[in-house]
Amino acid sequence: MITHEGHPVAAPLADASVDAVLGAALAHVGGDGGRLLDLGCGEAAWPLRALAARPSARAVGVDVNGEALAAAARAAERAGVAGRLALHEGTVADYTADEPFDAVLCVGSTHAFGGLLAALTAARAHLAPGGCVVVGEGFWERPPTPAALAALDAAAEDYADLGNTVELVLTDGWAPVFGHTSSLAEWDDYEWRWTGNLTRWVLDHADHPGAAEALETATAHRAGWLGGYRGVLGFVTLVLRAAR
Repeated sequence: MITHEGHPVAAPLADASVDAVLGAALAHVGGDGGRLLDLGCGEAAWPLRALAARPSARAVGVDVNGEALAAAARAAERAGVAGRLALHEGTVADYTADEPFDAVLCVGSTHAFGGLLAALTAARAHLAPGGCVVVGEGFWERPPTPAALAALDAAAEDYADLGNTVELVLTDGWAPVFGHTSSLAEWDDYEWRWTGNLTRWVLDHADHPGAAEALETATAHRAGWLGGYRGVLGFVTLVLRAAR
């Protein structure tokens, strides 16, 4: 997607943060292999990075967005890992596989399952014994204001605070073995790129029939972020192993 160009992943994590999360997730997988599944992969930034780091690893990405998957396929060809990446277009909740995976990712896509706990239930069904789940989820840094809720089109109960988000995971039978809480600087970089990339595209394609709508989207998103949820909505990425 245009909005995510130049950013490591479609979530508020910097390069070093993505590497740290992936390193923690794959640390328990022997050698340079392993099987990875990304549910809601978009352009497959996470699997592509994992495959580049592990020459014998294989990955599967699932998403409903055919254009994003096509971009992922092109990126895999350029990186020389296309033979190790399988891409499936469809609803993540309906995906089935013949073999389990050493790592299952669902970063910023828990809504596709109806929420955090439903996403973890789905991930567990795909997980090999001793494997791990990487889940990225929003949380309230502080009680949400009406402006924040309006900008996100959200309700206060859609997220918990960080402590209660982790408690939900623990109660569901998971043990966090690593975590990364996105900083305000990471959020700012993500949002400036999101809105800036779209605005730049409009300026470079002023005669495009979708330019006016794109500019309206960028302007509204920037206003909702800066005037609504900046510093209110947080993001945590957890590496989890089954505790039971």
